[in-house]
Amino acid sequence: MTTCNGRPAGYTVRIFMPDGDPNGIRLVEKSHWTGQGIVFTRETFPKLSDRKDSVRAGVYVLWEQTDGIKLPRVYVGESEELLDRIGRHLKDSSKDFWTHGIIFTSKDDSLNKAHARHIEAKLIDRAREVKQCEPDNLNKSRPAPLSELDRADAESFLYDVLLCLPVAGVRFFEQLTVPSDDSEDLIVTSKGITARGQFGSDGFVVRKGSQAVKDETRSAQDFVVELRKQLVELGVLKDLDDRFEFTKDHLFKTPSAASGAVLGRSSNGLADWKDADGRTLKEIRSAGDG
Repeated sequence: MTTCNGRPAGYTVRIFMPDGDPNGIRLVEKSHWTGQGIVFTRETFPKLSDRKDSVRAGVYVLWEQTDGIKLPRVYVGESEELLDRIGRHLKDSSKDFWTHGIIFTSKDDSLNKAHARHIEAKLIDRAREVKQCEPDNLNKSRPAPLSELDRADAESFLYDVLLCLPVAGVRFFEQLTVPSDDSEDLIVTSKGITARGQFGSDGFVVRKGSQAVKDETRSAQDFVVELRKQLVELGVLKDLDDRFEFTKDHLFKTPSAASGAVLGRSSNGLADWKDADGRTLKEIRSAGDG
């Protein structure tokens, strides 16, 4: 949401912990919205049975809590009986990856199955475009045929869902914003490749067109190998025979994860990323410039 001057408009999100446990079930509500989000873990999901009468048609996201380096595995779904559907996932060995989940439903029954299918498809499309997660069912999207009025209602609900998801700690549907000014870019060079990026509040962004070495070193840690494999499968890294190239700007949680993906080995991003004057990211931080 933006104001007339193009700046983001403020909004209010309330988070309620009905059990008094910040790591337990959390209810997420936004001002002037008929929807509600319910955040849970695999362990706390059974407690939602007490809310069965208030949880009807809607969408849900199940994801894997990772170490912050490997991309999380994610499943997006919809149902008229959300708790029953997720309960079946809980017993399904093929879905045993998920550790956390969030449900979005309406408090006034205004969200129906057709709306939910539309929102599910849009979330799948966004996750597939953003490429910040490993898809479990993101290879398909099934947009439902809607009237113009119903489509507008579904898009409005989706808009608020996207505002609430980051508050719940879910960031893999967010479009990445990268500064257009590349004068502050940090650089990694090795074995004929060059990568450029910037460190921000959400992590380290490697810019589109950056290059990465083709092969990992023998001493590369497993998480480096797995991360690069995920990026190739998602199409973030394109194989150019003798090297890889980034097809899009990509956000990494840490500078070390970014440089590790570029160099194909374990890396200290604070030392390997340098500015045009040769100062390391660590030196830049120590000087108070970054």
